Amino acid sequence: MTPPVAVSARSDVGAVRHVNEDSYLAEDPLFLVADGMGGHARGELASRTAIESLNRTLRSGGLPTPDEVITAIDEANAAVRALSGADESGAAVAGTTLTGIVRVRVPELAAEQWMVVNVGDSRVYRWDGRSLTRLTVDHSAVQELVDAGLITEAQAEVHPERNVITRALGAEDFVDTDSELLPEQDRDTFLICSDGLTRELDDGRIAELLALGPADPAEVLVEAAKDAGGHDNITVIVIESVTGDDAPASTDTRDRAVGREAEDTQPRE
Repeated sequence: MTPPVAVSARSDVGAVRHVNEDSYLAEDPLFLVADGMGGHARGELASRTAIESLNRTLRSGGLPTPDEVITAIDEANAAVRALSGADESGAAVAGTTLTGIVRVRVPELAAEQWMVVNVGDSRVYRWDGRSLTRLTVDHSAVQELVDAGLITEAQAEVHPERNVITRALGAEDFVDTDSELLPEQDRDTFLICSDGLTRELDDGRIAELLALGPADPAEVLVEAAKDAGGHDNITVIVIESVTGDDAPASTDTRDRAVGREAEDTQPRE
């Protein structure tokens, strides 16, 4: 039996930009965040196209398998890729990150599991009530430098190439998606967010806010990121899954905000 899921979700343009290039989907079994790459690359359209493609493909009936999720991401990549073209500024590549959690059926195990997927530098975390564990690895130039031991995490936060991502939907004909299967627990809480949250709040501050047990954690996190500067669009989904009859499901989702200015995140050439 599929456990109930409580959802808190919010997307905000932030305190500086005028266009929200983030899109999200927060309907069981799909909990996904896409952060479009901007400028004349049409980031808002790219993120929306990716989410709409995945929603259309994976919500056609029943829980998807892991292979079906990867195939759907490949199709979303092709849809975003098709947006690329030339405009008055020259060649333009539409692109977007894609990160999230999907409830899948695993036929060989005759079980349901959570599938973490990631392309880009948005993130998925697991929250156990005391500690926050990052489940994804950023696909970014600075993360590669951190992994190589050339810079520290603190230096990465102010590095001039901190906006350069190394993978994105739409950047290439084929996309390499990181994925991981997680067995369901009696109680699971996941945080999915665009980098507009994590660039303003470190993991410790996010954990502090979640530990307060707010009724609407997505709103609390988004407002805290705006108070900290809100330099980018901010999208947050917090989902809690409870096995059995411990708690009824509830849903609190908010629509993607819309504005007018483009984000400056760029794929690596």
